[in-house]
Amino acid sequence: MKELSEVLRDWEAVIGLEIHTELTTLDTKMFCNCKLSHDDEPNANVCPVCLGLPGALPVPNKRAIESIVKAGLATNCEIQKRSMFYRKHYFYPDMAKNFQTTQGPVAFCMHGRLDLEVTGRGAAERPDCAFGEAEAASLASASANAEGLSTAMAQQMRAGGESAGALSAMSGYDTANLALPERHEDGSYTVPIRILRIHMEEDAAKMVHVGGEEGRIAAASESLIDYNRCGTPLIELVTEPDLRTPEEARLFMEKLRRIFLTLGISDCSMEHGSMRCDGNVSLRRRGETRLGTKTELKNLNSFKALHDGLAYEICRQAEVLEEGGIIYQETRHWEPGRKRTVVMRVKETADDYRLFPDPDLAPFDLTDEFIEHCRAEIPELPDAKRDRYEADFGIKCADAEQIAGDPETAAFFEASAAGLSGKPAQAVANLIVNELAAYLKGVDGGLADSGIAPAQVASLAKLLAEDAISSNQAHEVFGLMAESGEDPEKIVDERGMRQVSDAGALQPIVDDVLSRCADQAQQYRDGNQKVLGFLVGQCMKASRGQGNPKLFNELLRQSLS
Repeated sequence: MKELSEVLRDWEAVIGLEIHTELTTLDTKMFCNCKLSHDDEPNANVCPVCLGLPGALPVPNKRAIESIVKAGLATNCEIQKRSMFYRKHYFYPDMAKNFQTTQGPVAFCMHGRLDLEVTGRGAAERPDCAFGEAEAASLASASANAEGLSTAMAQQMRAGGESAGALSAMSGYDTANLALPERHEDGSYTVPIRILRIHMEEDAAKMVHVGGEEGRIAAASESLIDYNRCGTPLIELVTEPDLRTPEEARLFMEKLRRIFLTLGISDCSMEHGSMRCDGNVSLRRRGETRLGTKTELKNLNSFKALHDGLAYEICRQAEVLEEGGIIYQETRHWEPGRKRTVVMRVKETADDYRLFPDPDLAPFDLTDEFIEHCRAEIPELPDAKRDRYEADFGIKCADAEQIAGDPETAAFFEASAAGLSGKPAQAVANLIVNELAAYLKGVDGGLADSGIAPAQVASLAKLLAEDAISSNQAHEVFGLMAESGEDPEKIVDERGMRQVSDAGALQPIVDDVLSRCADQAQQYRDGNQKVLGFLVGQCMKASRGQGNPKLFNELLRQSLS
């Protein structure tokens, strides 16, 4: 197959995401009082409601409704005051009652938007031809021709009530004045991604396939069902088909995860399945307005799987089309071990689900007071927090974004960097982003259980900012600090680790090294800049690791000029 970059020069990938997030921070299920838990014995938390026994009546979870309204407000959605639940019928053992309770054409949250900032190598995935007037036509035609759950259901239910409101709402979703991606001078770009809807539903049970490769049903000897997860409150965010590269899809899901973590509505664990993604992708020749046939990649459970699965599927579809083949509408599975997608099943349409309003659940009428109550509980969101960290602490944008995306890490940073700005605050950020993150990953633990205090990180950052120790020494001190709980100042002084930053004391070492390494010195004068690293290393060795490497670098350059 061709490389992705080559494919995207000739073909336009039209990508839409369906992101499912369990509301794991709640105590009970969506329509009953059964306990939410991933850790209890299988089938311990079930009742007649979540098992769908005859005569059982569902009662909606108010806190779950609050959570989805917060999610909508945080993603710039319009909150729909009136909506209702539907029954989505399908016959599969992970839903004992043979239908899933979900929302119809009108969801609690409709028509939102998130802006993505795409930088670095990922920005190169979108070719130059995917900007400007051509992109405006592309977005408009993709929106006009896309067929999703909302449009399909609204077309089936034109008469009266909620369906009329749905059609009205969608007709007001203007595609004539779409915001377009903007390429910046450094090659990065900002792209707006529209959100069609965020709807509420209940999760299905968990199926464990025994004996199948990579835990899949194919070739499994038996399948086990745990109904503890059945009925878990689940929100599903559906994007418009505005994404054009696998990198944009990955960044969108990363950004959404940061927002949901900040809201405190889910643990967003992709490893444990509380956040997962379905990716829909189709290809069309550049300049075409008709959409190609889409395939769906199901249950992608990591950012890497989302990116790599979409990249493979784009290249696979291009190869099939260029050879005169046909793309079939189907659901496919990404096999990370073999780095390929395989067919799971032919894709259903909305007709197959036989959706109709749930007769056991009354329509919702959200009040202004309820919506404003939810709005008042929304904390500072990651983008705003990132901008504040840049402005108030003076740290790099990339570090600010990473720290701001996790509420626990953000609180730890603010406690560590209190009263600091500029170089000392950046030193705190570097320690948190690099040393702390690596340490927690190594011990497989959380920040709260690490025993590391903000004051310790602030003290170590001060030593770094004052050039009292090098970054290599800071790595060693951090490990000793985490293990012993001692103050970094004490560790450095007891081990004689303070750097010498006196130019007068270091110049004789530089002179000695240059006299011993005359060949390397001449190589530098002849234009070999890389040899300077070797000379700095010799100086550090001669000073027994106590010389300031930055100062050695400066002194060497001066002496060799």
